[in-house]
Amino acid sequence: MVAAIANGLAKDSKRSVNTSGAANKASTEELEDLSINKRFSLWNFWVCSLFLKLLLVPDYFSTDFDVHRNWLAITNGMHLKDWYYEHTSQWTLDYPPFFAYFEWFISHLVPSFVRRDGCLDIVEVGQFGWPTVLFQRLTVIFSESLLFLVLQIYINTSEVEERTQSFIVASSIVLSPGFLIVDHIHFQYNGFLFAILVASIVAARNKRYLLCALFYSIALCFKHIFLYLAPCYFVFLLRVYVLNFENFKFRSYKDLIFLIRWKNLCQLGMIVVGVFSLCFGPFIFDMPQLLSRLFPFSRGLTHAYWAPNFWALYSFLDKVLTVFALRLHYVHNFAAKFIAPSLLPSSIEEIRQRIAEHNNGTKGLVQDVFFVILPQISPKLTFLLTLFYQILAVIPLLFDPSFKRFMGSLTLCGMASYLFGWHVHEKAIMLVIIPFSFLVVFDRRLLISFTLVSSAGYVSLFPLLYENADFLIKTLYTFVWCTIYFFAIRKTTKLSSSVERRRFFLDRIAIIYICLMLPTVFIIHFFDVMKWKYPLFEKFEFLGLMTYSVYCGIAILSSWIGLSWLYNFDEPLWM
Repeated sequence: MVAAIANGLAKDSKRSVNTSGAANKASTEELEDLSINKRFSLWNFWVCSLFLKLLLVPDYFSTDFDVHRNWLAITNGMHLKDWYYEHTSQWTLDYPPFFAYFEWFISHLVPSFVRRDGCLDIVEVGQFGWPTVLFQRLTVIFSESLLFLVLQIYINTSEVEERTQSFIVASSIVLSPGFLIVDHIHFQYNGFLFAILVASIVAARNKRYLLCALFYSIALCFKHIFLYLAPCYFVFLLRVYVLNFENFKFRSYKDLIFLIRWKNLCQLGMIVVGVFSLCFGPFIFDMPQLLSRLFPFSRGLTHAYWAPNFWALYSFLDKVLTVFALRLHYVHNFAAKFIAPSLLPSSIEEIRQRIAEHNNGTKGLVQDVFFVILPQISPKLTFLLTLFYQILAVIPLLFDPSFKRFMGSLTLCGMASYLFGWHVHEKAIMLVIIPFSFLVVFDRRLLISFTLVSSAGYVSLFPLLYENADFLIKTLYTFVWCTIYFFAIRKTTKLSSSVERRRFFLDRIAIIYICLMLPTVFIIHFFDVMKWKYPLFEKFEFLGLMTYSVYCGIAILSSWIGLSWLYNFDEPLWM
């Protein structure tokens, strides 16, 4: 309508050609911007996903639901100083204070009929009904709206020629099977928490470095798992905002003082210190207790079932060696060639004793895992391995602090923490997939690593939903997501170098590997169904979880190796 009026006035009046031309040009540009914004809007995705999430309200929810209900009760009914000491329920508060403040805020929105349902009762085991379920489900749905808002800003601030790629990245994240499975069925608040992390990434892309530091600090004070990304953020902000390599001329060691932008350093420091003071200030005298809740190393190397990382493959190897050792007496002599004899069991009887007395990792227990054949793993070793590979990921960033290199480093830091960290939850794979989603659109050669880690990562979340009714939802949704977005990303990305490199047969193997995931999922589900009908299958109850962990672990480890190779040895990709 605006265009029609402008054109009509231009035809009728015959006034100044330059003035009318400028007005028409400005009007046309505004209309083009409006058309582009409508074309790349996430509003329709939010509405459609809202209906799906509302349909999932009555679905299965895990013990995490009562965890967050208990946190609502603690923050609402107890003094702030007692939040991290309360232990009536086993679901004690173990998130940083900003998330506790968030729970406190939500607790004051609880309607009276939900309170009467037991939502805010501090009890050993929660007793609640549908009012509480509905209220908490809605808090997840509406808090996740922040993710849609942040990603819409990411799209709108992209260059016009990059809007299609940005839209694909944004929509793939908001429709992620991980958020659907973990947040809206299993029950958590990852969509809201990752929105803050994504805000820091968007700020870094737009060269708003103080905002980048602010949002990352806030994200870290909401969920301490983001601490794994700290080396990357530290080096990136230090290089682009604090160090002045561009105008620095070294003549003597006294000139090193001019290498640092002191004003920028003070601004950055004030933001970080300010955020952490707001977060931890009220608990300054309770820091030992708070830290013991945030970092419970007594929980053991692996979670209730093996997250598909390096330690899953390590645990699987120990089980294989144990089976062989029980049946073949010469295995001990063979293993002694590679492992110190003092670390190996001395006899078959000792192996049986170790299996009987210790948690061998297949019982689904959240406690320290004891390896029968292979050496035991300590928290210190996992920390050193994680730190070593993260240092390798941030060194190139120190010399090339571009946004593309930043996202590569961020993804590898997330991968290192997931593959080698202590007590890694299977849900932590989102710490890899989300940053990788921003990176993969830069070059098609990254697509194989991305498809491996995202498909295997989402499939590895399937055991969280063990109800048969959820099997079709999680399988069909993930399959459709992978089909649409793997194809869309491939079509919208190009090779960055002038010479197109030939495809290696390993890429073909990766594609076959991904395609075999679907029949693997169906076979595992078949065994899960059969164990309820035939007692024979109950003896192999752990087999499905182990298959998920090992099969997906191979893919995630391969993705890390492939991305690490491209990150360190393929310079044209990052130029």
